[in-house]
Amino acid sequence: MDKVIVTGGAGFIGSHTCVELMAAGMAPVIVDDLRNSEERVLGGLEKITGKKPVIHRIDCTDQAALDRVFAAEKPGSVIHFAADKAVGESVADPLKYYHNNVGSLATLLRVMHRHRVNDIVFSSSCTVYGDSKDLPVTEASASGQAASPYGYTKVVCEQMLRDVSAADPHLRAVMLRYFNPIGAHPSGQIGELPIGVPNNLVPFITQTAAGIREKLTVHGDDYPTRDGSCIRDYIHVVDLAKAHVAALRWLSGRKAPVCEVFNLGTGQGNTVLEAVRTFEEVNGVKVPYVIGPRRPGDVVAMYADTTKSREVLGWKTELTLADALRDAWHWQQALGKG
Repeated sequence: MDKVIVTGGAGFIGSHTCVELMAAGMAPVIVDDLRNSEERVLGGLEKITGKKPVIHRIDCTDQAALDRVFAAEKPGSVIHFAADKAVGESVADPLKYYHNNVGSLATLLRVMHRHRVNDIVFSSSCTVYGDSKDLPVTEASASGQAASPYGYTKVVCEQMLRDVSAADPHLRAVMLRYFNPIGAHPSGQIGELPIGVPNNLVPFITQTAAGIREKLTVHGDDYPTRDGSCIRDYIHVVDLAKAHVAALRWLSGRKAPVCEVFNLGTGQGNTVLEAVRTFEEVNGVKVPYVIGPRRPGDVVAMYADTTKSREVLGWKTELTLADALRDAWHWQQALGKG
């Protein structure tokens, strides 16, 4: 059974990817210090898969510790999720983001080279496109114009992978640019666990519906869209997780060197207000909301062209916005606060 190091594997997307890796006959080895997660995720993984997850609780910027993990586990490939991800916090504390997000990848690539592990799937983001004028956004759309330090860490990491793959004839890399991951595993055992006040829309919706938050603020209703709110490409986290399995399988059939980027989205956009209304419809729960001012840095619309992912990786989304919002609410209720 192929072992896959999954850094940040106890996080939102990482944990769902571990489930899909096991379903595909692979053996995920989680490397995570749980700074952005909780112990309950490990229990949820065990309930879903019937197997106790293998985890090494280390910081991915700790080269000596990471080296010991590779020596002990002898993995065949790596999926790198580990990163800080709050846009607002990255503006307030950029050094934290450059140290952890960029530093962890540099450390990981060094350790991979030492242990002759050549295949890596990297967790990137549509934030690298900034306020793109191309809609839908393709992989050839201008990138590198991120609107936050968080976004720029993804830009730098992508360039690092290109540079290292150009220098190392053995490295095979795939960079996956996520659009807006939402939802939870349909079992209700794992899902998004925001620390403190959520930065993302859907956890704020579910917490407001559960009475944890008084009301949701929709930032702006005067954008040039069909209802005045921003448009985003919301992708179910289970669909997103399956794309990582497809990427690993594609990499295993390549001859080195390769360094490719793929968009992961549904290929269509929904407004913030459409997401709120859909949540209310599928769950029969009202979400109190108010209209607030626009937020600096918010782009009007962003959704993916997924042609390349479909044609090259053989991957496409299967779940809907309604599915994701139903599963997100099920997860919120499972937390005991619904």
